[in-house]
Amino acid sequence: MEDKQEVEVIHSWSAPRSLSTSLMYSFSQRDDIEVLDEPLYAHFLRVTGAERPYRDEVLLKMDSDGNRVVEEMIFGPGEKRYRFCKHIAKQRVPGLSSDLMKKGKHFILIRNPLNILPSFDKVVPPSFLELGLAELVSIYSELDDLGTVPSVIDAEDLQQDPEAVLRGLCEDLRIPFQPAMLKWEAGPKPVDGLWAPWWYKSVHKSTCFKPVKEYPTPLPPSLYDLLEESLPFYNMLRKKTRRTCSVIGPSLPLPPLPVPANDKILVWVGNEIVPRDSAKVSVFDSVVQGGDAVWEGLRVYSGRVFKLDEHLDRLSDSAKALAFVNVPTRREIKKAIFTTLISNGMFENAHIRLTLTRGKKVTSGMSPAFNLYGCTLIVLAEWKPPVYDNTSGVTLVTATTRRNSPNNLDSKIHHNNLLNNILAKVEGNLAKADDAIMLDKDGYVSETNATNIFLVKKGNVLTPHADYCLPGITRATVMELVVKENLVLQERRISLSEFHTADEVWTTGTMGELTPVVMIDGRVVGNGKVGPITRQVQNAYKNMTAELGVPIPMYTKA
Repeated sequence: MEDKQEVEVIHSWSAPRSLSTSLMYSFSQRDDIEVLDEPLYAHFLRVTGAERPYRDEVLLKMDSDGNRVVEEMIFGPGEKRYRFCKHIAKQRVPGLSSDLMKKGKHFILIRNPLNILPSFDKVVPPSFLELGLAELVSIYSELDDLGTVPSVIDAEDLQQDPEAVLRGLCEDLRIPFQPAMLKWEAGPKPVDGLWAPWWYKSVHKSTCFKPVKEYPTPLPPSLYDLLEESLPFYNMLRKKTRRTCSVIGPSLPLPPLPVPANDKILVWVGNEIVPRDSAKVSVFDSVVQGGDAVWEGLRVYSGRVFKLDEHLDRLSDSAKALAFVNVPTRREIKKAIFTTLISNGMFENAHIRLTLTRGKKVTSGMSPAFNLYGCTLIVLAEWKPPVYDNTSGVTLVTATTRRNSPNNLDSKIHHNNLLNNILAKVEGNLAKADDAIMLDKDGYVSETNATNIFLVKKGNVLTPHADYCLPGITRATVMELVVKENLVLQERRISLSEFHTADEVWTTGTMGELTPVVMIDGRVVGNGKVGPITRQVQNAYKNMTAELGVPIPMYTKA
């Protein structure tokens, strides 16, 4: 017999039916580890009084003094360098020694409850407590507070690529990976707990981590509510997984955000504020089913929302034009906007994407008759400087995609069905331009895929009429400023060649403000630099945004 020595303890925390026994078998194949199968089970049964078919046998043959188990069995000396302790989360009951969490190395094994519940009731009736996912979240949080953030692995990832996940786990645990961990012999094992005849029949047939089944087992309708309760806790931990795979292929790496601070924003959805990753609408919502929604873009300057009432007027008109019913009141919409801004501390340099959908449907389909829940309001506020280069200017190309005619879909309805604009933007992207000019059905310039457009010729300012384009709020503001600056303004049909030969060109929009254009279709605009009238109107616009707007409640200028 080998001499007893101090061991490094590896704690595995999981819910039942999460491949925890397979993982225990995997670790038991190592030559440097000994394994304990749920050493706190008897203590759990004694303290909770939980009924199990094997309760009496477990209490008779296992030590039910949890603190003695922690001290002598879990952290006592051993014959190998490491000791792997398989724990079920719900067995961590109050009163156990704090050493259980403070000592050793910990990791958490999770599994989608959708894949657990259909087979869970073979031994005990399923319940939220028995699943133990909330306790797993609690364990993660406690370890995080202790400064020992545990690794989290997902059973489905483990099944899909066992070696990659095990290598990553071993790396996190700072132990060498051993290829022997990938296989074991079928049948009962000496390390099995007394409950193995009830729980381990399936795993005893295995010799390795089996691939994920192509299709799941049907979920009994009686377990639907339990699944709905459990999924948020699973998803919370899923975000913490070290390595993720997907049943439809490798996961894409997380892209960097244009403004990193937007990673942790709060969003208004429906009637509540939620974190960014929880900001979702139902798959039955009309905006998903058919792009059936209206929207506005707003900007925040110096604690004020610029042109708020004008934007809300247009939102209301668009909703009315689309025959929305059960629309939130203006007061309710304003409260949602202000609540979102205040919650995020956004009082400057922020942009709001305000969306009102026709709402959720009772069943999928196009008909608004299925919309019986009322409208869905979304307030997405982000830290966002102007999205174009307003100092040096941008380049445009002309798209082959024509702007919608009022004969088809009136652009004065500010709707979310933006495929017409997106197709033009695709052309712009492929041409390496910043945006694309869109012509109307007769070949006259309408606007760009995202903004209204102006030109300057011999000191006069011209902009296309709004028959085929959205009459933008920023467009109207700039037209007002042009007149105030004692410049001549004309609104008429304008051909593409007039833009090609203009002295100056700029675009307008809430997201980009007033943006100079220095090249169109390979032709330099004017002398290729931002023109004097463009600068004059830019400055006038900047001054206006600094002075006007609806104040955000509770904002105090620093």
